[in-house]
Amino acid sequence: MNAESDRRRGAAETPPQAATGGDGSKREPVWGSRAPRFIKRSRPLHLSWQVGVFIVGLGVVGLGIILLPLPGPGWLVIFAGMAIWATEFVWAQLVLAWTKRKVTEAAHRALDPRVRRRNLILTTIAVVICAAAVSVYVWKFGIVMPWKIEQ
Repeated sequence: MNAESDRRRGAAETPPQAATGGDGSKREPVWGSRAPRFIKRSRPLHLSWQVGVFIVGLGVVGLGIILLPLPGPGWLVIFAGMAIWATEFVWAQLVLAWTKRKVTEAAHRALDPRVRRRNLILTTIAVVICAAAVSVYVWKFGIVMPWKIEQ
């Protein structure tokens, strides 16, 4: 099972996100199952609930993995599958919290003015190089539509 199984009966739980209290202070996240109470009361029912959540999450993550090389939101679908697993499993909640923390750190780094300036300069250089390469190609070979290329 998971670490929450010993404290399951009768415990009122909050979602694993850090919630703010009435005084504005942050409370520690509570990890574990977010299944309805009537499901948590019965161990066989809760186990079957966890198996169902795992299978649905596995299907969504599998779809995301298939979409990675294809045009589509592969990573978004994988994170959605992880979020489905995080409704029931502590390990998925920890992975999702770590991922959210890393994405937030990357967003803060990307918004740093020095980093933005550097990225803008690098993008401009890349666009100039690509434009020069296309210009040289057109100058040397001309513009020929693919359906008019001679064999």
